[in-house]
Amino acid sequence: MKFLIENWYVIVALLAVLECIIYAVYRFLKLPTRAQVEKVRAWLLWAVTNAEKELGGGTGRLKLRQVYDLFVQRFPAVAMAVSFDTFSQWVDDALTEMRKMLVENKAAAELVMGDGQNG
Repeated sequence: MKFLIENWYVIVALLAVLECIIYAVYRFLKLPTRAQVEKVRAWLLWAVTNAEKELGGGTGRLKLRQVYDLFVQRFPAVAMAVSFDTFSQWVDDALTEMRKMLVENKAAAELVMGDGQNG
């Protein structure tokens, strides 16, 4: 009982954080399935672009692992419901979209590839 009295503010803070997490998960799960998938796909475009920028070419397996780890952290409920094969297909789709974006947008290509390395 003494512990509760002396640390009531920590308990209240933890409950507030837990409530925020539950609310965020509730809001995400409340979205229609198509909206959830589109949100994940939009996020995957960012994730694969960021992985390409950080790790560069020739590191496909490392990039996939990095993106998957981030995906599990960002969307744990979806990660439990989606097979790795489906996730890999989503990543392939995001890579296709990223490559198209890098061809069409020179500023994005310079940001990802660096000056003079796109082409």
